[in-house]
Amino acid sequence: MSKSHLISERTQELQLSLTLEISARAKLLKKEGKDICSLSAGEPDFDTPNYIVNAAIEALRNGITRYGPAAGDPELREAIAQKLTTSNNVPSKAENILITNGGKQAIFNLFQIILNPGDEVLIPSPYWLSYPEIAKLAGAIPVPLHTSPKDGFKLSSEKLEEKITNRTKLLILNSPCNPTGRVIQKEELISIAEVLRRNKQLLVMTDEIYEYLISENESHHSLAAIAPDLRERIFIVNGFAKAWAMTGWRIGYLAGPKEFIKTAIALQSQSTSNVCSFAQRGALAALLGPKESIKTMSRSYNERREILTKGLNSINGISLIPQKGAFYAFPELAPSLPNSLSFCKLALEKVGLAIIPGIAFGEDRCVRLSCAVSEDTIKEGIARLEKLITQLI
Repeated sequence: MSKSHLISERTQELQLSLTLEISARAKLLKKEGKDICSLSAGEPDFDTPNYIVNAAIEALRNGITRYGPAAGDPELREAIAQKLTTSNNVPSKAENILITNGGKQAIFNLFQIILNPGDEVLIPSPYWLSYPEIAKLAGAIPVPLHTSPKDGFKLSSEKLEEKITNRTKLLILNSPCNPTGRVIQKEELISIAEVLRRNKQLLVMTDEIYEYLISENESHHSLAAIAPDLRERIFIVNGFAKAWAMTGWRIGYLAGPKEFIKTAIALQSQSTSNVCSFAQRGALAALLGPKESIKTMSRSYNERREILTKGLNSINGISLIPQKGAFYAFPELAPSLPNSLSFCKLALEKVGLAIIPGIAFGEDRCVRLSCAVSEDTIKEGIARLEKLITQLI
């Protein structure tokens, strides 16, 4: 007898992460002895810098293994506030910060405290695949804002305003973007801010997790710095996973107006409580320590992104407008090729190439490839991709 009727309605339609599913499938096939080349990775291929690891070890030895404040380590909250104030030009205090179990929990907590059933969440598409699912868990309605590969996935402020209704509650901005790698320009944020000023009910969440992984000729801008008059409606989500290669440490944070943060702290106190105490000491060391490791990783990704971009642009059957951030490429498939899910299944089966279908990100004519792998792996992946497309066209 099926027990589906015993499972809550709000979770029955949740989708498993396609990125995790495909990565797991590729790892399994490789373990079985299959020749697999994976460009599906969504995490750095560097080790966490030693000074961060040593700080966590020292914390363990000093007995920092007990419960801590639900809001997070006070010193870490203060350090993040200082970072936002000086590096992002967003004046902040510790009371504006909540430490979370990765950036994903920061998003979950925020959506739970601001969204009601029936609220609409505007999500520029392509989007990180968890945004719509987390919105649904809060009872909200995800509303995609389609952007075109041919326009470099630029978000039009005119199209944004057209989508706003009396039920619209939240706009999500992600820059640099997963999956496209696009960096939102300052002038675009200025235009978006004008839309927000005309629509006073609209809150904004800016996901800035890739802020340090950016081309040398690009700059990251926080909307809260561009539009200081709107800061009481803007929330920043960030963390330590990407820039410091700390994915498994699960340290993220939510920054915003203190009354909202206070509510998010209460929510967290009734769910996960404090984030791992000694891991937070590692995050504190990351913020206070030297930034050379970030620069080294960013330079490496820039070099590898160039290799990936050049290789993709040499293949007939796909098109790509080069992007300047994160560690992804998101090329568009030719109309004669299958949809993204079928294409990625064929890639794994026929040439042993693991890549992510764009449908997971709301764009079925594109696929996501990662350059967070070795140069040799990128070149091998490009060769396999070209071989597959040659067979299909």
